[in-house]
Amino acid sequence: MNTLGRSFRLSILGESHGPCVGILLDGCPAGLALDPADFAADMERRRGGGAPGTTPRREDDLPIFQTGVHQGRSTGAPILILFENKQVDSSAYEAVKSIPRPGHADWVALKKYGGFADMRGSGHFSGRLTTALVAAGVVAKKLLAPARVSARLLEAGGSPDIERAVAEAMAAQDSVGGLVECRVRDLPPGLGEPFFDSVESLIAHAVFAIPAIKGIEFGDGFQASRMRGSQVNDLLEDADGRTASNHAGGINGGISNGNELVFRVAVKPTSSIRAAQLTLDLKTNQPALLSMGGRHDACIALRAPVVVEAAAAAVLADLLMLEGLLPRIMP
Repeated sequence: MNTLGRSFRLSILGESHGPCVGILLDGCPAGLALDPADFAADMERRRGGGAPGTTPRREDDLPIFQTGVHQGRSTGAPILILFENKQVDSSAYEAVKSIPRPGHADWVALKKYGGFADMRGSGHFSGRLTTALVAAGVVAKKLLAPARVSARLLEAGGSPDIERAVAEAMAAQDSVGGLVECRVRDLPPGLGEPFFDSVESLIAHAVFAIPAIKGIEFGDGFQASRMRGSQVNDLLEDADGRTASNHAGGINGGISNGNELVFRVAVKPTSSIRAAQLTLDLKTNQPALLSMGGRHDACIALRAPVVVEAAAAAVLADLLMLEGLLPRIMP
């Protein structure tokens, strides 16, 4: 459904052009300092309207604490955080009601919800909802300290020259994807379980909830399939579990090993592009050309690193709670 986690539990809500998007956090310990200013840096990283290739839509993205926070501290009750949608223009979405965008969720949404889904701005399928996920990440990162989560865009359109790749796509009225790497430092060993609740399984579950994510690898990932055991094995250096290399990406047997956790995710190109694409008019059952107007990212991967951080932080905070490893929050 729309919920993730067991002890630190997230429920995401809202639509892109509805009144708001938001997140409900259950399980946050009482006493955690939370101020709107805490969210500013990560919200700015996710916000559009800045770098070339990002959507010109620029919302305030100021967190509104509805429940669970009193006098600047979490109360132990569920925390509901909302973000208003103010810069809304739904005019470009009339066409997709009957002429679905290639590569987008328009057609499957029609089949699943029978035409009742609010698809303005892509509705509940929109990357706009990652605002709420980033908010959850801000809280989770506070709970994770001193562990640190950081992500960056390694390449766009298959090139490390990100600016050039995005500019070329924009000139062609097209879009490009990208590769994001996430690293987590100072994570304790022992998190996760061997099978269904492995660290990889849980992070992959959360990361694949981010729109446009199409692949994930940990450590050497797919490259490890081309290596020998003698090359990929990480040799132990001390009794604390430190290894001479980190081909495993900080995980053995589904459990964190105390070394740096490393994974990469593939972000696909944005489906909504201005270049004309052949699709189907569902009213006439005839081929139709669609050139998508509105405000869209030429490279959604530019704004993805902070969202990937949030997904990973939420999972790891949940795992720390399950192991009883969260530090006691003092007033």
